[in-house]
Amino acid sequence: MTMFDSMNVSSSGLSAQRLRMKVITSNIANVNTTRTPGGGPYRRKDTIFAAMPSNQSFLEQLKNQEQDQGIREVKVVGVVEDSRPPKMKYDPSHPDANEEGYVELPNIDIVEEVTNMMIAKRSFEANIAAINATKQMIIKTLEIGK
Repeated sequence: MTMFDSMNVSSSGLSAQRLRMKVITSNIANVNTTRTPGGGPYRRKDTIFAAMPSNQSFLEQLKNQEQDQGIREVKVVGVVEDSRPPKMKYDPSHPDANEEGYVELPNIDIVEEVTNMMIAKRSFEANIAAINATKQMIIKTLEIGK
């Protein structure tokens, strides 16, 4: 594994957290959306991450298996809808209220979304710190020959 491989791993983390943040902000923006093109309220979405082998040549992968390094990048393998039912709110004056006066609202908890947003932000910052540390190591390595 070279120093640049560690930058690739960290950059995969940056990309994954950026997409996660987009999904979270979409959830927050649609907290009161009662109509969607598919009908019914907006459904909360969540990202699914997976540890994938880093982009290496076949020979490098064979060597790593022998040494059991297990270097993995993070990839977003999907964005899924939350299976929790919508929230029901009594509001008979709302245009989307049913016959009993209840409105189906998105299954979004703002506290949960803000917590997820803070976690995504911290993960993003940790990956940036790892990239900066790797960059400093590369710079110091290049200074050896001076």
